[in-house]
Amino acid sequence: MIQLSNLSRRYGESLAVDDVSFTIERGEVIGLLGHNGAGKTTIMKMLTGFLEPTSGTIRIDDLQIGRDTPAIQRRIGYLPENCPVWPEMAVIEFLEYQAALHDVPRERRGRAIADAIRRTDLAGKATQSIQTLSRGYRQRVGVAQAILHQPDIVILDEPTNGLDPTQILHMRALIGELARTATVIVSTHILQEVQAVCARVIILRSGRKVIDARLDELQGEARLLVTTDRDESAARPVLAAVDGVRSVTLLDTAGGQFRYALGAGPELAPAVGAALCGAGFALHELVRERRTLEAVFAEVNAASRPEVRHAA
Repeated sequence: MIQLSNLSRRYGESLAVDDVSFTIERGEVIGLLGHNGAGKTTIMKMLTGFLEPTSGTIRIDDLQIGRDTPAIQRRIGYLPENCPVWPEMAVIEFLEYQAALHDVPRERRGRAIADAIRRTDLAGKATQSIQTLSRGYRQRVGVAQAILHQPDIVILDEPTNGLDPTQILHMRALIGELARTATVIVSTHILQEVQAVCARVIILRSGRKVIDARLDELQGEARLLVTTDRDESAARPVLAAVDGVRSVTLLDTAGGQFRYALGAGPELAPAVGAALCGAGFALHELVRERRTLEAVFAEVNAASRPEVRHAA
């Protein structure tokens, strides 16, 4: 449905997005994850036609950004990171104005506005001036305007920004509801939000895609953590030679000890221990890793060079 091919964006000498490619199928809920400045918002703005790519293409079905931008924008509901609203307007007035901008037919506007208010739990605030609302309620108004025209693609940039715990739970439920009829892209730097609502995660670092995988596959990857007294030049050949070990990654070093992550299931622990002892190395620790999204994210951002990974 959505295809980004070799997408890049420069701001002068700064390369904000660097040769990013990925596809999103209809009905997926995707988490676009990365630190502030990783390129998430720039990609969102290019997807919605607010920014032109420096190079690369964005296609949505048979439409292409640039050639068919207005047609694509009619299919998208967008909540920017800092939701722009007119503070002097009442909530319902703002939504009426947004419905007109979205070309919602006049005879359908009342129902569309009522539905958006219901879904975002704004009924008690509908006649209030937006400037009197809390940050969390303003965020809800932003979501309401994004779904007024029943788009088949919904893009939410930091949707839980400023929400209290109860409102965050409501937002997660709303994203789940939206996913029944739309493709949803959630851009955030909050790991828990991706884990709570997304089936697949794309992690960006310094404008580049470094991971694109389903969460269940990413977190289910089997790894062993082993700590020994030998540096990488000595330990890597021994560890890599164990039958079944797919990869060897040095995680950290301290006090003369070296900690490695092995791409290997727990059933290989005896063979790994035997290989190290057989080589005359000290074995300080050998445990199965309990992988979390936090661990994956920390590992990605600790790496010295980006390298794209796709889960099998």
